[in-house]
Amino acid sequence: MADRSLSVEVIPFALSFRRPYVTATGTLERRESVLLRIRDENGITALGEGVPMTLRGGDGLARVVGELEAWAEDEILPATPPARCALATALADLEAKRRELPLWRQLDPAAPARRLKLNATITAGPPDDVVAQCEAWAEDGFEVFKLKAGPDEAIELAGAVRSALGPEARIRLDANGTWGERAAGLLAELEPIGLELVEEPVTGLSELASLSAGTTIPLVADESVNTTAEAADARFEGACAAATVKLTKIGGLDVTLGGHLPTYLSSALDGPVGIAAAAHAAQTLDPNLPWPEVAHGLATERLFREELSLSGPLTAGNELDPPTEGFGLGVELDEKVLASCRL
Repeated sequence: MADRSLSVEVIPFALSFRRPYVTATGTLERRESVLLRIRDENGITALGEGVPMTLRGGDGLARVVGELEAWAEDEILPATPPARCALATALADLEAKRRELPLWRQLDPAAPARRLKLNATITAGPPDDVVAQCEAWAEDGFEVFKLKAGPDEAIELAGAVRSALGPEARIRLDANGTWGERAAGLLAELEPIGLELVEEPVTGLSELASLSAGTTIPLVADESVNTTAEAADARFEGACAAATVKLTKIGGLDVTLGGHLPTYLSSALDGPVGIAAAAHAAQTLDPNLPWPEVAHGLATERLFREELSLSGPLTAGNELDPPTEGFGLGVELDEKVLASCRL
């Protein structure tokens, strides 16, 4: 391994959804993920998490686990973004704990810790079900609602939620790149409804740029922007107003993507380690971009039956603080629950 003084444990696990997680591209009954736990010679323990992005055609659990085990045994650096993310997070957590700093302070010494506003993450379904989900989240204080919407249901879903929740609700649509040739027409029909943004209506920077030039709705890149170079290209082409970042998608904690685009955080349906890492990393972003108090998509713990964090959910209603108990990530796992979730 890279540091022979470290002991390493690679833990594949799965969290089960309270209800099937349905998107424009598929359905999940449970979320498979990988924890990386490292311990140094002084007994300091650090954690990282990588979530295989299987619904998007990414590498599966076995490869991510194999790459982390190869790093532990033979010093082979991981190639897949989820494995790189788990390793980068664990090493950053370890260093912050050694320095007795919260992780956000290590990532940006000048940043004050900020409470993050969060959006509701709504699974796909018929309009009455989607509205009921939105109303349940609204009862807990949520004001921003992210709907999973393919091309056939986008207009009806957005209209139904707008009618039910009124003009003050902020509505996002996440298309997962599925709108294709219908995208321009759909955006034109959606403009009167008043959307906050649409994530990834189509995939590809030139396609996004063409759409952005013809709509007043802010378009946000997701699958199309994964690296600093892609963010620079997106800015040059005028492809989008911002990019949403998942740590496991970019393979690390540099959520600024080189500063080329405004960014905000989204969950890859992580466990508490991934959510905590995202909360810390978000402190390095300009709080006024892409607009003041932009809501991050990190309120996904409530979608799961199991609670892995020993202290309970990290979120409080529609807000998330970077964990402040202890140093590093500030997350302690419930070992009994983790044992029941191991694969």
